[in-house]
Amino acid sequence: MSRYQPPLTLTTKMLALVAEISEQIGQLTAMDERLQTPQLRRSNRIRTIQASLAIENNTLSIEQVTAVLAGQRVLGLPREIQEVRNAFAAYETMPDWQPSTRTDLLRAHELLMGGLIDDCGQFRRAGVGIYRGDKLVHMAPPPSRVVHLVEDLLAWLGASDWHPLIISCVFHYEFEFIHPFVDGNGRMGRLWQTLILSQWRPVLAYLPVEAVIREQQDDYYAALSAADQLAESTPFVEFMLQALSLALAEATRSEPVTDPVTDPVTDQVAKVLWALHGGNSLKVNELMAEVGLTHKANFRANYLRPALVANLIEMTEPNSPNSPAQRYRLTRLGKASVPPGSA
Repeated sequence: MSRYQPPLTLTTKMLALVAEISEQIGQLTAMDERLQTPQLRRSNRIRTIQASLAIENNTLSIEQVTAVLAGQRVLGLPREIQEVRNAFAAYETMPDWQPSTRTDLLRAHELLMGGLIDDCGQFRRAGVGIYRGDKLVHMAPPPSRVVHLVEDLLAWLGASDWHPLIISCVFHYEFEFIHPFVDGNGRMGRLWQTLILSQWRPVLAYLPVEAVIREQQDDYYAALSAADQLAESTPFVEFMLQALSLALAEATRSEPVTDPVTDPVTDQVAKVLWALHGGNSLKVNELMAEVGLTHKANFRANYLRPALVANLIEMTEPNSPNSPAQRYRLTRLGKASVPPGSA
């Protein structure tokens, strides 16, 4: 087993932030039943995806990302739309992964980058430099060292007894330093930090810290650069802990979502869920018949779309929203949300 220990200087700022974040997590957990409704969790997941991709120059807005995930047509670059679909699939699969497992790391990259690059799910086999404009800000280790460095980092991750908050930030920096993939390293590092944190405190799986990073993107890159120059992750760890604290402060100030258009517990949505219970997959006209409606526009606006946006149902043909063969079925969340008795 590797005895690698990532270089880090523990500072009083880190200790203060760890204490502050732990208190904030306690507050959020206490509020979780009231605030962390399915629609708010989905909203935060969408914010996470949009912000993480925006850091990588994806131009789709929150509204466009929401529409993509609802199976609606969006005017945008095919690559950017694919990035959204991939990211959502990766974050939804996240609970199935173990952070220190190499196969899960590669599988996550394959999901994130599938259809975007040829080498998805594979470590890079060429040298790579990170540029900001025309300036080289980081030359990643040579490809011959990538597998060894990643194995050392994962072994440390699996064995470390450091505080999970510190571990997640250190891993994020070390991963970016290694830059193990041809592309997608930034979004992978942020995804994997979320995975590490969510296994420590499940409520953190839906914390949109990426939105804070997006707002402070220059500082994010400056912290990475400062850590490179110092040859240890200390500046980056301090930055990420501060970002986590800001994201938690926002989360504990949030109000419950009650928008009737997106509230998945409306009577209309409940009828859709009931019609699809038991593993049914139905076409629009079949669903309308089940809920007793004949006006298609009303059905789509008040029944179908809210259920899609809340991730309670999904299309069987998501890449062809208007396909004649299109049917709708319950998602995992939808199956758990079917109301008891007849709707």
